Amino acid sequence: MSQIDDSFRDSISTLDDSGKRKFLFPKKPSGKFYEYRKYVSYFLLAILIANPFVKINGNQFMLFNVLERRFNIFGFPFWPQDFYIFVMVMITMVVFVILFTVVYGRIFCGWICPQTIFLEMVFRRIEYLIDGDRGAQMRLEKQAWNAEKIRKRLLKWLVFFVISFGIANVFLAYIVGSDTLWLMMEQGPVEQSGNFIALLIFTGVFYFVFAWFREQVCLIACPYGRLQGVLLDNKSINVAYDFVRGEKEAGRAKFNKKEDRAATGKGDCIDCLQCVHVCPTGIDIRNGTQLECTNCTACIDECDTMMRSVGLPTGLIRYASEDEIEKKAPFKFTARMKGYTAVLVILIGILTGLLFLRNDVEADILRLPGQLYQHKGNMISNVYTYKVVNKTVHDFDDIHFELLSEKGTIRMVGNQHFKVKGQGLAEGTLFIEINQYLLTKDKTKLKIGVYQGNHLIETTKTNFLSPRSFN
Repeated sequence: MSQIDDSFRDSISTLDDSGKRKFLFPKKPSGKFYEYRKYVSYFLLAILIANPFVKINGNQFMLFNVLERRFNIFGFPFWPQDFYIFVMVMITMVVFVILFTVVYGRIFCGWICPQTIFLEMVFRRIEYLIDGDRGAQMRLEKQAWNAEKIRKRLLKWLVFFVISFGIANVFLAYIVGSDTLWLMMEQGPVEQSGNFIALLIFTGVFYFVFAWFREQVCLIACPYGRLQGVLLDNKSINVAYDFVRGEKEAGRAKFNKKEDRAATGKGDCIDCLQCVHVCPTGIDIRNGTQLECTNCTACIDECDTMMRSVGLPTGLIRYASEDEIEKKAPFKFTARMKGYTAVLVILIGILTGLLFLRNDVEADILRLPGQLYQHKGNMISNVYTYKVVNKTVHDFDDIHFELLSEKGTIRMVGNQHFKVKGQGLAEGTLFIEINQYLLTKDKTKLKIGVYQGNHLIETTKTNFLSPRSFN
């Protein structure tokens, strides 16, 4: 293999020698993997757009309402009391991504990441339609501001803004809920000024990202690329250049149909630079694994096209591990991969158990801070605050409390029976009275049942304070 200059690792691929931003004009991809990516991308886009508008049992399929601390994941509503489950979901997703990175490299970035899908499969495809392919875009960039350039720029910016506005609406539906979004459309921006301002801010952010910042999100803002250094090893499958075949003894060279490359010892790489021109992050895949590479497979398709055109075998750039290229070693599920898989299976098992054990109603009964017990003849009384959370979309009528562990009386401040609306909260004050001769210690653990009519739907525990034993 020829000596490689590693100076390219001193800076990212989108900076020139003076440190200024170097805008990229990638060639329009085409080929087998690009077609597969289109199918996957549009399928995922449909899911992404539909998620906040689909409801299961009245619950939005996906909701991340941070302001009201309400979250729905796969139709399951999560309240602040369920935060531990939400954290478990996030940890499981992180381990899942880590496992796929260890095994398949940055396949998430190239095939699943919303940033890549929107940029490559929506905005760039529109750009190709309006501005043309790589050469036409570069000429248009250098062209003076005449009528043609102004027309194309205004059209592109307008289309980009409209799409950014649409994405912002979907994003806002994830945050405040689709019902609130429809309400904002009905009432107008004046009555829903807060949400409308948020919508404009999101639109501006998306327009900035997809119209100007673009690949810089992956290179600068996203930390995932830098995780490759600790997650990838020689056995991880990546989009890789077969340097053994591409360089051989004499290194890469331009194609000459009159010579026998096998006889001259030249590698199969014909140094056409098409893999560089098609790369959306501007790297040369032949330099090896780089943090800028998103495994988008555009270089694979382009290289295969060039290899077919000159009569050489395809696969010079392909999905492969470094060991497979250098040592011809087949893929092996290593102990490291097995360890991540075991952790993932355990986390999924724990998460499944937590979801099945999760109740539709959660109740908390706490002693009122700073209040001591009271004597009422032979009865000892403690005052409490209660909170009942209904995690479903259905109303719960005829809710009341009963003591399960001790003989005593629960007296509500207000109605003895109350109602909790769907996805609502009921709270108030109550007194618990127990005969002093039934108490054996100064702090008694009480078990209280929450009933809907005659049906026990939840239990909770609290402490009951009293004088020391009368027995």
